Amino acid sequence: MHDDLTRPPPPPIPGLRYRRVLLKLSGEALCNPDGNKEAFGIQPDTLRAIAEELAEVHRLGVQLGLVIGGGNIFRGLKGSAQGMDRAQSDYVGMLATVMNSLALQDALERCGVPTRVMTALEMRQVAEPYIRRRAVRHLEKGRCVIFAAGTGNPYFSTDTAAALRAMEIHADALFKATKVDGIYDADPMKHPEAKMIADLSYDRFLADRIGVMDGTAVTLCRDNKLPIRVFKLSTKGNIQRVVVGEEIGTVIRDPVK
Repeated sequence: MHDDLTRPPPPPIPGLRYRRVLLKLSGEALCNPDGNKEAFGIQPDTLRAIAEELAEVHRLGVQLGLVIGGGNIFRGLKGSAQGMDRAQSDYVGMLATVMNSLALQDALERCGVPTRVMTALEMRQVAEPYIRRRAVRHLEKGRCVIFAAGTGNPYFSTDTAAALRAMEIHADALFKATKVDGIYDADPMKHPEAKMIADLSYDRFLADRIGVMDGTAVTLCRDNKLPIRVFKLSTKGNIQRVVVGEEIGTVIRDPVK
């Protein structure tokens, strides 16, 4: 681990729109930036590219929290569908997110970003237990914090974990990096004429049962007025563009009055 005890956090650049954010990545993004659910494992080149982009965001002075899924290693719902006990299957999925988190921590530190992994399941030999106040302190000191093992409870998705952690650390926004440019009025893979929706209310998202994000996560964000920005991960520089305030992808929020 890099020694960051005497390194001051980078000052935020003037005009930075978001000072503290929570970015949700799918596990599949670590082996395939387009989020192919048939892909497996961790691709070193893809991991390195994501870490380099996140390092650029960190150098802007953004306080960065991350939640990573585990679908590139094990998907809890898939295990349950194949006969595993649902709770047991979800715990295996939580451990997969820890593996991804440790891999991303290493990649970020190789890019010079001080990083801490905090887990909802205690495993002190490899990561810190999640403590909200400690997580906030890490962010204030300029350390990237990766929140692993979901909420620590079965039956909850990593999307819900991301929404929960975003609110606990008082993030300015929740970012959801996906394989498409944003949310469309139809599946763009099946309907080339589909149009992207730039601005979407929480209630419409929930009423239309849009599958980009878990409904429980969106409900949590709605109840706490936390905006969600959905954008494409594989377009180089998109994470930085979102942080500085460019209107890319889809924003989910209360209707503008």
